[in-house]
Amino acid sequence: MVTIILLLSCDFWAVKNVTGRLMVGLRWWNHIDEDGKSHWVFESRKASSQESKTVSEAESRIFWLGLIACPVLWVIFAFSALFSFRMKWLAVVIMGVVLQGANLYGYIRCKVGSRKNLTSIATSYLGKQFLRQNTGDDQTS
Repeated sequence: MVTIILLLSCDFWAVKNVTGRLMVGLRWWNHIDEDGKSHWVFESRKASSQESKTVSEAESRIFWLGLIACPVLWVIFAFSALFSFRMKWLAVVIMGVVLQGANLYGYIRCKVGSRKNLTSIATSYLGKQFLRQNTGDDQTS
């Protein structure tokens, strides 16, 4: 059990700090300011011609496939441990779900941006669609 938890921790660190940055150009971390407030930072590397050569489409797909498949696999393990009444393994499985889920959540936030960006993008998109619909109706009348 201890070995599995240590390996999970090493995997979490490697995916968060090494493979995400090198394979897809994304990284995230937590920063605590002088006031003691916690700030989550989500970054994505801006695409340039040289960097797009280093980040291949195949590497990106492998990274995202592994990042999504691992939490799904740990959830399956969780249900298996729960329904087979192996409660001693449930702690390991919960640790796996939490660590892999945290990496998945962090990288999704890096990929799509912060929630403020998502709401502003959605608002501007809906506004544009509304204007197109209204201007399209005026031209047909």
